[in-house]
Amino acid sequence: MLAAEWRGEERGERERGIRGGRVRVVLRERGAGTVWVVAATALVWVVAVVGVQVGVGRVAWHQAQLAADLGALAAAKLAFADPEGACGRARRVVEVNGAALTSCAVSDGAVDVSVALKVSLPALGTRTITMDAKAGPADISGP
Repeated sequence: MLAAEWRGEERGERERGIRGGRVRVVLRERGAGTVWVVAATALVWVVAVVGVQVGVGRVAWHQAQLAADLGALAAAKLAFADPEGACGRARRVVEVNGAALTSCAVSDGAVDVSVALKVSLPALGTRTITMDAKAGPADISGP
């Protein structure tokens, strides 16, 4: 028997003994397993990167909305007593929360605030998120 026949290389198979018996093992490997593992790993990485992008964007969106809401509430507290100082208070509160005040308007005790927040997304670069908020009394008319 030739060595190639014993190893089964000519037929693409090999025989080996297990506990005195003979088991026929057919080798039909084409080398595609590595390609599939690399493709699956790449897919996992793409999903992870997209997930991180979405997560960073959502956190920034909530941070911008929070800054706008808190700025509007801080300004509304002073809207009747000091309308000129209300927007200054809103600016300080918005900046403490990491955003920039882009507009502030006081009208009849209600305050409209717009803020902008720059966020750096790992794969998409720097983006600006803008949010608006309004705060003030629900009804200022008397009985």
